[in-house]
Amino acid sequence: MCRVPGPTLADIARAAEVSTATVSHALNGTGRVGEATRRRVRETATRLGYGTPGPPRTRTLGIAVTTFPAAWNYTDIAYFSRAVTAATSAAHARGYALVTLPADRAADDSWHSLAVDGMLIMDSPRGDPMVRALRARGIPLVFDGVPGDPRPGDHWVDNDHESAVREVLDHLVASGARRVALQSGSGDEHYAHAVTAAYERWCADRATPPLVVPFDPADDEGHAFDVLLRDAENRVDAVHAAYDPGGRQLLAAAARHGLRVPDDLRVVCASEDPAYARTTPPVTTVTLSPEQMARAAVAVLVALIEDDGTAPSGPVSVPAGLIVRASSNPRPTQPV
Repeated sequence: MCRVPGPTLADIARAAEVSTATVSHALNGTGRVGEATRRRVRETATRLGYGTPGPPRTRTLGIAVTTFPAAWNYTDIAYFSRAVTAATSAAHARGYALVTLPADRAADDSWHSLAVDGMLIMDSPRGDPMVRALRARGIPLVFDGVPGDPRPGDHWVDNDHESAVREVLDHLVASGARRVALQSGSGDEHYAHAVTAAYERWCADRATPPLVVPFDPADDEGHAFDVLLRDAENRVDAVHAAYDPGGRQLLAAAARHGLRVPDDLRVVCASEDPAYARTTPPVTTVTLSPEQMARAAVAVLVALIEDDGTAPSGPVSVPAGLIVRASSNPRPTQPV
């Protein structure tokens, strides 16, 4: 089922007498490239057989997280670790190897020659250089989460963040909360925007002002919450943290302010970390179902590679889940 690898962008660049960057722009429809040059590059690519459909060349899939350009070990994060493990299993079950790429490769020219039949990209931001390079090569792509630069015909797997956020907020209100804040990311990834927008719409429905705290992964003591917790009269009584460390940050902030969780402050955190079941008190978490997300993404990717007609025509939605623990369930008031 293997075939001889086709031409690379460098091969096309040499044949068309342009730079590799010009080839990437011409094939991807980006950048400032004259129409004559764009046409010459595309004709050269066609003549050399670039992107010609055929059976898988390597029986290998790639997976990477490209949200942040700097080097970081995303497999230290429970969500990504579990997703990578599930994606590996799903790939093996279909006869493919899966290669996990380091995050800092997103700015590396090696994307132009990476030997994979398809790529699963997690949390792709706008202007993702890896996506541009792989699109130009005609490599099938599937995204975990809505890509920063979606195009007609793109394939992705994502949660219904609107429903998930509303479930959390309604749960907190049902537990007695009256002033609910959100800790959300300030980055460019779709997840942060989707969660924040869902929270703001929920607040608008209730005619209450939104209270959003920016997420800081280095804020171990939760000092970002001080402004919401120090004033007893205007203090919030519940927070939904959209990122993994947020639950521990909130527990630390509550302890510094002498607040009891959940009686004074209810806490919910989006996390796949099982250790939250052992904190004091155990923290209610939202699972984004990384295993189900990864299995669904690999299934779509293999369908695209093999062109077997089973790839869905639109995005695939995977439900999130609320795991209720003591941090959001105040003890009932005892009768006097």
